[in-house]
Amino acid sequence: MTVIPTLISPVLALTPAVVTWTPKVGLVMILCNVIAIAIGKATIKYPNEGLALPNNSFFGGFGHGALLATTSLGHIIGIGAIQGLAASGVL
Repeated sequence: MTVIPTLISPVLALTPAVVTWTPKVGLVMILCNVIAIAIGKATIKYPNEGLALPNNSFFGGFGHGALLATTSLGHIIGIGAIQGLAASGVL
């Protein structure tokens, strides 16, 4: 039964270190989401298609799908930015 830990140990060695949450980490995530929303605002052809959000002035005229897509992209960019900044010692 020692075969399983032998196969898993190289995989566990590849996982990045966990970054603890600080206000700097939160600020990086917010900035990445704002950048992704700006990218979405410039590139989405029909941003208000689909379900409407409660107040369009707060959400930039986006519909439900466009807002979900842009904030999802923002979180993906944010994860990479936080991991990269933490690895370089900035965070």
